Amino acid sequence: MTQFIRLDTDDGVAHLTFDRPSRLNAFDFEMGKQYRDACVTAVSSPETRAILVTAEGPAFCAGGDVLAMAGAGVAGSEVTAGARVIHEGLAALTGSAIPVVVAARGAVAGGGIGLMLAGDHVVAGEDLRVAGRYADIGLTPDLGVSTLLARAVGERRALTLLLTPRELDADEALSWGAVAEVAADPDARALEIARQWAGAAAGALGQAKRLVRASAHRPFADSLDDEAGSIGQAFDGEEARRRIAAFAAASAARGGAR
Repeated sequence: MTQFIRLDTDDGVAHLTFDRPSRLNAFDFEMGKQYRDACVTAVSSPETRAILVTAEGPAFCAGGDVLAMAGAGVAGSEVTAGARVIHEGLAALTGSAIPVVVAARGAVAGGGIGLMLAGDHVVAGEDLRVAGRYADIGLTPDLGVSTLLARAVGERRALTLLLTPRELDADEALSWGAVAEVAADPDARALEIARQWAGAAAGALGQAKRLVRASAHRPFADSLDDEAGSIGQAFDGEEARRRIAAFAAASAARGGAR
């Protein structure tokens, strides 16, 4: 079986790579299953402190491989089932208490937008091009696009990208809030961030990510309650105790220097 999604873990960084460059990393059913399995494995491993998502070739992801599906005579029910498999992977990433950084270059279209925005921090290549393209082939958003895109850029801009031929380049994607930064080598920059997270207070970073993601679909009072419980739990943890002690020692040293 051909591996279209690679998963490698090194020093706490789980690295997912899209590896179907001949099809611009467009997802077919098998690639979707591999993505779901890789995401679930990455977030379930106690060794994972940060997750990095990159892609081989000139494009991050052109969405679903619609031409191959249509040529194979696939039914809509099969497309629905395939989307739900990928959605399980997306839910695993966005719902986890592990920070995710994505490096995206070249074309990001259709469902590829949702796969990109599953990252908590997105590093764009200078050649990035983001486009909806669903209506061009008479289809509707999937892979979290209708939700994640609206959260990232706002409802009005999300509608513009989905209802018109509008295409964003890297600078526009940055100004809209679809990506966090632009880099000449997005893979290297994203790896740098993932390693920084893995070597930092990864538990606290992950809980911050979880709190922000969860706040989008629950009452404010519930978020306040979750925050109170989370900070107390963190305060009792070994990581916080060690870092607070180091902070106190550094503060005392600075005071003594005066």
